[in-house]
Amino acid sequence: MNRKIFNIFSIGFVKRDKDGIFVQINESYRPALKQLDSFSHVIVVWWADKFDNDKNRSILQCAPPYAKDKVTGVFASRSPQRPNPVSITTCKILDVNQEKGLIKIENIDAFDETPVIDLKAYFPVTDRVREPKIPEWLTNWPEWFPDGGIGLED
Repeated sequence: MNRKIFNIFSIGFVKRDKDGIFVQINESYRPALKQLDSFSHVIVVWWADKFDNDKNRSILQCAPPYAKDKVTGVFASRSPQRPNPVSITTCKILDVNQEKGLIKIENIDAFDETPVIDLKAYFPVTDRVREPKIPEWLTNWPEWFPDGGIGLED
């Protein structure tokens, strides 16, 4: 097996408080927020740190919560239990404060203080496909991203 080691640095973290849900960007990365406020959505790439252990990294198959009667490989799921616990969520941008490094978002399925490792502006031309193929057991899912975003279950 050819294994390479990569250095990934947190650029910030998820912040949940009484004022809402935010991505707090570390000061040294705040210049990278320039023009992000011109977009309606951002793809937040985050590290599922609560699942970052040898046991969870060795899990290769799972029963997805949205299809309990199915077993899939983790690469055919959004499970945080995987060889590298990298997760992504497309989030609606409510506000960007570059000076404070705060991006207010509508929702995210990450816990408070979850490390954020990258942000990517949502570009419809590259971030969606015209006729995606999905398994039959997922056809009951909505066709479009929910208006309220995707968040943690209550």
